[in-house]
Amino acid sequence: MTDPPSRPVDVLTVVAARAVTPAVRRVTLRGAPEVVAAAEPTLALLVPRVGDPAPHWPDVARDGRIVWPQGSHGVSLRSYTARRQDPVTGELDIDFVLHGDGPAAAWAAAAAPGAVLGVASTAPLGLRDDGPPSGWLLLAGDETALPAIARILGAATSGTRGVALLEVAGAAEEQELPAPPGVEVRWLHRGDAEPGVTSPLAEAVAALQPPGSDDVFAWVAAESAAVRTIRADLRSRWGLGRAGHHAIGYWRRGRAMSPAG
Repeated sequence: MTDPPSRPVDVLTVVAARAVTPAVRRVTLRGAPEVVAAAEPTLALLVPRVGDPAPHWPDVARDGRIVWPQGSHGVSLRSYTARRQDPVTGELDIDFVLHGDGPAAAWAAAAAPGAVLGVASTAPLGLRDDGPPSGWLLLAGDETALPAIARILGAATSGTRGVALLEVAGAAEEQELPAPPGVEVRWLHRGDAEPGVTSPLAEAVAALQPPGSDDVFAWVAAESAAVRTIRADLRSRWGLGRAGHHAIGYWRRGRAMSPAG
């Protein structure tokens, strides 16, 4: 018997939702334990329109491509990192930043037990092939990167050294973020400025002196323009090659990606 050309997406159900900070809402979802156990930290989420009781989900082809249904379907594709995964219970937590009027923020703001969310695929965090570095680590990100940074710090060895630069609006948006004793966690407040307008994250990286270690890895995720600036600094002044850094724009100011059909 041959495998089918495509399969349904995995559908998770909301079991709880709560505010972590004024701008971040944590949604706990439950699905098949084997799905959660096999998932990599980064999830391709299929977000339905608010209040849609029966979303018109796409399928997933054998090669991982999303096969969208014909016509209007009301489902948006977004990438998020799970803050927590429990393969025993089949639960995972996803933190949604509520600024802006995108479909994911709108869905998360209204999320209540019984709501559904699809998962199309999963991916690793973008670390080196040998996992979290045990040498000197630079982490730089805004609110959207906090779940990924939390998981990287949680997996780092106790001897890891470095700094985590975290851009948020203000003190009310800071979260508890356990880290190895040799990693400094530094919060950067942008104040009343809209996200993506100022560049405290890029400025903070520019103010750092490269550690002079042979074992340096930098992981960066934030607004695309800030990431481009930081990436250029890492490649030129820090001298990091492709294997020494991962820098990705999680979002772009003024642009909503993958709109619903």
